[in-house]
Amino acid sequence: MSLLAIMERLGENQTAVIGGLIIGTLFGIFAQRSKFCLRAAVVEFARGNIGNKTSIWLLTFAAAVFGTQLLQSLGVIDLTEVRQLSNTGSISGALLGGLMFGAGMILARGCSSRLLVLSATGNLRALLSGLIFAVTAQASLHGVASPVRNWLTGLWTVSDTSLLNVISLFSLPKGTGLFLGTAFLVGAIFFAAYNKLKPIVWIGALGVGTTVVLAWFFNFSMAQEAFDIMPIKAVTFTGPSADALMLALSPPGSLMDFDVGLVPGVFLGSFIAAFFAKELKIVGFISGLCMRRYIFGAVFMGFGGMLAGGCAVGAGVTGGSIFALTAWLALTGMWAGAALTDWLIDRENETCMATGTSSPAAP
Repeated sequence: MSLLAIMERLGENQTAVIGGLIIGTLFGIFAQRSKFCLRAAVVEFARGNIGNKTSIWLLTFAAAVFGTQLLQSLGVIDLTEVRQLSNTGSISGALLGGLMFGAGMILARGCSSRLLVLSATGNLRALLSGLIFAVTAQASLHGVASPVRNWLTGLWTVSDTSLLNVISLFSLPKGTGLFLGTAFLVGAIFFAAYNKLKPIVWIGALGVGTTVVLAWFFNFSMAQEAFDIMPIKAVTFTGPSADALMLALSPPGSLMDFDVGLVPGVFLGSFIAAFFAKELKIVGFISGLCMRRYIFGAVFMGFGGMLAGGCAVGAGVTGGSIFALTAWLALTGMWAGAALTDWLIDRENETCMATGTSSPAAP
């Protein structure tokens, strides 16, 4: 059955929700099995090692960039009109938001997507942090924190859309995106092989990146077939988390679309993967001090993610896959903010560990 036939039978919005649910479920399964986490990758790299966690992130990022650029080069999708490339971009928002988000994911011991994945496995710290993240994101979008966000966003903006694509900004030749995506993928494969990642981890890491490509393809196809105008988007968790929260609190608080299906899909996928891997386990806070740390981290991520225009996946992987300038600046800010926060707070004496070990990968 074609996508158009499905849309005619179920309706456009319902089809978008189902698409988000399916892609989110795949994301959750792959992320849970690979332990994909930007925080763990940054900490590992900042402490002088390109090990398993960094290799996993590189595989995911490279798969997203390569796959997205390949589809664009073949003319299968056209992403020139997506929000990150066609609207006024905020340089100040990307940099400041990225720094805040990076600091927050160190304090909360995981980015927004990682918190969602962990919460499905029984991690109560991640569940609380994720809820606070969603509340803060909503407050930053339409609530009490929105005036501050708007002010910071307006400090430095770029209205010339030709400058919002890194490829066109530097006047690079056609095909540069695919070339860079291929180079990223080759480099990621090298480090993954060097660190002898297990096959299931290879599949999971590449799978997470592939879900971004699938989301671009699905939403582009929906936009082409839909009667009403539908935005072309992929995987992100800042806005969708806020939308899912409002839908749960006051249905129908949000428009039924791809984002609304994405968040429960990731939760479901992670739960399924953890169940079959026998990794479901209730995990709580070690102390009140640790709880405060997670809360502050979630708030920083919620505000920072909305300010930056995306989270570690939304800006860092999804936006990075189309070479959006603001996304790459936000990703740079996340790495810098996380590395600095880790150096200031956890490098010498890491606190609030789940297992009592000093592994930077522990959630």
